[in-house]
Amino acid sequence: MMVETDSSGAEAIEPTRIDTGLEEFGGQIADQVESFLVAVGAVANVGDDGRAISILLLELAQISLAGARLGAHVDFRPRSEFQPDVGTEGDADDLRRMLAAALGPVDTYEFVFDPYDPELLESRLSDDIASIATDLENGLRHYRLGNLVEALWWWQFSYVSSWGNLAGAALNAVWSVVHHSRLDVDLSVDDEAIAAADEMLSESPEG
Repeated sequence: MMVETDSSGAEAIEPTRIDTGLEEFGGQIADQVESFLVAVGAVANVGDDGRAISILLLELAQISLAGARLGAHVDFRPRSEFQPDVGTEGDADDLRRMLAAALGPVDTYEFVFDPYDPELLESRLSDDIASIATDLENGLRHYRLGNLVEALWWWQFSYVSSWGNLAGAALNAVWSVVHHSRLDVDLSVDDEAIAAADEMLSESPEG
């Protein structure tokens, strides 16, 4: 068996081979990335119409799943160590500003960046979501230009180094908003329901 070596004689790393399975995987990730970008853009443009938090909860969960799939995959290896030029990345300032306006008082939150070296940090959902969108959009441009392995490599690398942590923190913050909205209320429970529950709990397993 022949082993390729580089000019220095060291063993060369074989680039990732593109097959049907990889193309399907890349298409699935690209679809989730595009869905996230479209949804975030809609939240920013429409503002707080009562659905912003629900949409962000769903999309952050979906993109976190996509990231987990990338993180669990073996490392992608492009043919060149230099990525093809896909143009200048978009300006995220408008997105950041409009998201901040839509989220209002829930925009600022605190989170622990590294649970193994805990330190409480303050951040903004608008900043973090805009940063995630920038990383994802860069990979999507590679994908749309036909650079499948480069797109997957970038999404995987940026997930591990940056947006994976931000997505997890932002998801937890949005979940917390839902949690407080749904549970920080006085609960009125029907007396008959309480009596029925008490009766069921008092029955022995042998009943």
